[in-house]
Amino acid sequence: MWLEAEEKIAINQSYSLENRRFDRANLAQVRDQIKFWRSELALAEMRELGRSRRRVIRVVPRDL
Repeated sequence: MWLEAEEKIAINQSYSLENRRFDRANLAQVRDQIKFWRSELALAEMRELGRSRRRVIRVVPRDL
């Protein structure tokens, strides 16, 4: 859906029909949404494979 919107905006961001002007969505906002959803997809795929982008390491300081 977002990729289709980006394509349509890139081809023609505004158009006129019977003396009325119509503007499509802001291209920057659409690209931000595409970036967001690609990131979410990558995270979901990593979780499905049992991996995570974030790693937690526990450290216990000891006085030897």
